[in-house]
Amino acid sequence: MLKELLSILRAKSTPLEAVTDDFEHMLALSKEMTLEASKVFWGKHQSPEERTALYEKDVLVNKLERKIRKGLVSHLSLREPADVPYCLLLMSLIKDLERIGDYAKNLTELVDIAQGPFPEDETVAELREIRKGAESLARQAPRAFSSNDRSLAIDLTLEGRALSKRCDAIIDEIAHSTYTAPIVVTLTLGARFYKRLVGHMLNVLSGVLMPLHKVDYFDEELVSGGQ
Repeated sequence: MLKELLSILRAKSTPLEAVTDDFEHMLALSKEMTLEASKVFWGKHQSPEERTALYEKDVLVNKLERKIRKGLVSHLSLREPADVPYCLLLMSLIKDLERIGDYAKNLTELVDIAQGPFPEDETVAELREIRKGAESLARQAPRAFSSNDRSLAIDLTLEGRALSKRCDAIIDEIAHSTYTAPIVVTLTLGARFYKRLVGHMLNVLSGVLMPLHKVDYFDEELVSGGQ
């Protein structure tokens, strides 16, 4: 279905053409915010101007979400026949992109809690690996979606699901650690925010893999070629 959606969105003189650039702009912003926020969480100094710029990107994502919604509602209300399935798909996906912006912003705010550098041990090393996986997903997911690359979307989805399980496991490790309270809170929330970032990226990828009624889910039998 996504292939048909993209052909409609990118066709000239279509009422839905206006949302194409805005949607792809949201995809790009979600990637940028995730990568920037991850660097801040792991110690990159963020100047007041850089923090303001990140928050401004979040505001822009929210504005684009509302603009796309308005365009879709207008299309559904005024055009006959309307491309209902495709509009419903976009309505779902833009919400995931908006949530990615929120969690990226939240990730940067954790530096105010930590009160010092992270310990250098196996638990933190594992979280660093989770970071690498989440950043890789952020870089590749927009390309998989925009190019309707089903094979890449499957690979990224499997990687993302594994990352989510690792996030759950590391929280248990942190809970049984001897870290100070600020470090426990920071690492726990960091793992949780990475999981939510990954989860919303997987929801976007489900738009490549799943029929409309199964968007946000992963049907292993269907993806592997079954019915």
